[in-house]
Amino acid sequence: MEYQHELSLKVRDYECDLQGIVNNANYQHYLEHARHEFLLSRGISFAELHAKGIDAVVSSITMRFKTPLRSGDEFVIKSRFVHDRFKYIFYQDIFRKSDMKVALKGVVDTVCVVNGELSEVDIL
Repeated sequence: MEYQHELSLKVRDYECDLQGIVNNANYQHYLEHARHEFLLSRGISFAELHAKGIDAVVSSITMRFKTPLRSGDEFVIKSRFVHDRFKYIFYQDIFRKSDMKVALKGVVDTVCVVNGELSEVDIL
């Protein structure tokens, strides 16, 4: 799969649960941060879109957990997207850097709402 963007991060202690692995909810934060950085890398500010009345919002998320991340693990989020009329579909995979094992495979569907109405917008 050809990715269009990569972002490296490191697991922080407070992101882990009692089992010593990253709590599942934190993976959504990782994916969201990577999408925002992806937009910024293309000169698109999420805040500026909002100021123009364009809100890109998540309509669905599928996450498949493969290998747990632990405190101190460095990882990379690799992303690509496709534009399908009303939706931007982001395919985002997280890899543990030490061995490049897949930690998570995610698919995030987003839509654009312009002044409160679902709209077909070409932002990317």
